[in-house]
Amino acid sequence: MNQFQLYFQLGIQHILDLDGFDHILFVIALCAIYLGRDWKKIIILVTAFTLGHSITLALATLNVIKVNADLIEFLIPVTIAITAISNILKPKPSNGRGVQINYFFALFFGLIHGLGFSNYLRSLLGKEASIFQPLLAFNLGLEVGQLVIVGIFLVAAMLLVGVIGINRKDWTLVISSVVLGMAIMMILDTKFW
Repeated sequence: MNQFQLYFQLGIQHILDLDGFDHILFVIALCAIYLGRDWKKIIILVTAFTLGHSITLALATLNVIKVNADLIEFLIPVTIAITAISNILKPKPSNGRGVQINYFFALFFGLIHGLGFSNYLRSLLGKEASIFQPLLAFNLGLEVGQLVIVGIFLVAAMLLVGVIGINRKDWTLVISSVVLGMAIMMILDTKFW
C-alpha cells in the first residue's frame, strides 16, 4: 500500500470511528434538515465542512497555530449543539435561510473540528518528509467517510419520511433533539470544566 492509500484509509477510518462519534454527530446535525432530493446541497455542505477543517488541520499540523486541546474538545460538542438547536428552532426544514446558516456552520465550525484532528494527524505524520500528500489523502478520506455517513442518513430519511410517512418536521426535530442531547452529554464530559 502506498502512502496516499494509507492516509486516505486513515481519513475514512477516523471519520467513521464510533469511538470518536462527535464528527458523525456534527454531519448528522448538518444534514437533519435535508432529504435525498437535496443531495447537491448536502455535497456542497459536506465539502464546506471538509474545506474548513482542512485549513485548520493543515495550519495546526504544521504548528502555524496552536490551541489548547481541552478548549477544542469542549468547542466541538458546542458546535454540534448549536447546529442541532438551529435545526430545532427553524420554522420549516427547507427554508432558504436555514440552508445558508448551515453552510456557515459547516465552514466555520469545520475550522474548529479541524483543530481537533490536528493532534491525531500530527502524531501519524511524525517523520514524513512532506506532509502535503498525506494531508490531502487524509482529507479526501474524511470527505469520503462523511459522504458514507450522509448516504446512510439519507437512506434512513427516505425510508422513514418518504416511505413510512413520518412528518418531515418531526423527523428533523427528533434527529436534532437526539443529537443535541448527546452533544450536551459530551460537553459535560469534557475536561474544560
